[in-house]
Amino acid sequence: MSASKEYRPETRLVHAGTLRSQFGEMSEALFLTQGYIYPSAEECEARFSGKIPGYVYSRYSNPTMSMFEQRMAALEGAEAARSTATGMAAVNTALMGLVRSGDHIVAAKALFGSCRWVIEDWLGRFGVTSTLVDGSDLDQWRKAVNAKTKVCFMETPTNPTLEIYDIAAVAEIAHSVGAKLVVDNVFATPLYQSPLKLGADVVVYSATKHIDGQGRVLGGCILASEKIITDHYQQLLRQTGPSLSPFNAWVLLKGLETLGVRVERQTQTAAVLADRLAGHDKISRLTYPGRKDHPQAAIVKKQMRAGSTLIAFEVKGGKAGAFRFLNELKLIGITNNLGDAKSLVTHPTTTTHQRLTPEQRAELGIGDGLIRLSVGLEHVEDLAEDLLVALEKV
Repeated sequence: MSASKEYRPETRLVHAGTLRSQFGEMSEALFLTQGYIYPSAEECEARFSGKIPGYVYSRYSNPTMSMFEQRMAALEGAEAARSTATGMAAVNTALMGLVRSGDHIVAAKALFGSCRWVIEDWLGRFGVTSTLVDGSDLDQWRKAVNAKTKVCFMETPTNPTLEIYDIAAVAEIAHSVGAKLVVDNVFATPLYQSPLKLGADVVVYSATKHIDGQGRVLGGCILASEKIITDHYQQLLRQTGPSLSPFNAWVLLKGLETLGVRVERQTQTAAVLADRLAGHDKISRLTYPGRKDHPQAAIVKKQMRAGSTLIAFEVKGGKAGAFRFLNELKLIGITNNLGDAKSLVTHPTTTTHQRLTPEQRAELGIGDGLIRLSVGLEHVEDLAEDLLVALEKV
């Protein structure tokens, strides 16, 4: 791929970052090695000191990991990327690398349960304070930041209610006090939303989701400027070791090749299903970023290029109604994952957000009947039939 030409995302997904060995292999090589041999003691010393580039140890970097990182950076439009073992390793590292004791974080309340635990419990152990705000209320962001705020953090769309937050506006608020904005972009994917172009400083992904997209491996990624990666993450990653396995990096590379066609098809199907389900007499509320009735439709139009592969809807009858619906599904699987080629449903109250109190869930709009549907690659009519038949049993 020519380095001088700016290729479109679909092309970058297939070709960006490819490194070939002396054998000229067509598919990316899988380098299953822990360490590396040096031609001389002098070169070994120079590599370890950073005076010359080169691989030292696969906990630090590895050719297969590098290809994944470079392809992700090219897709995201980032100067640099670093891979991690999981999406939560990416979130934890992204936050910990920017703060120290006495610092302050402001985050949207609507977060994946593990992300909220990292902010409220884990970082709190080390003297980092936090304030949680309604992510859609810019005045709350403005009132929450202060001179000690070093990070603002959000998911958008949110998990599981699919709220959309104004990245550019929150970035401006963060930067006004010298803080950095970290955005979890998993639900939008790099195809539909570009936080760095909207003013965010750091983007994180669980590559376990759409990037693999076939339920095989775990992985994560942090993307930012070269300076942020070097100043805040390089040593943290190197010394603490949340490293992505080279095998998983290779699987994720192959997943990226089909990301565009998979996500486009899943989004088309999700839009059809959202329209079919909206207004159903067994559903009290439905949220889909591609619909005009989405509460933040104006922001969706401003910062996203398409809707989503996910739909959130509230089944009438609370937990009993939700469980009856889930148990009647024949094709769609019950799980806590998303972004897969197979359609999946999650009951957040009893899984991903069960750690929250009932009051906290109610504040976030996570009712006992809420279902998160991740749309896969099955035929739309088969999915519609499965959903509608199950709803009739509620």
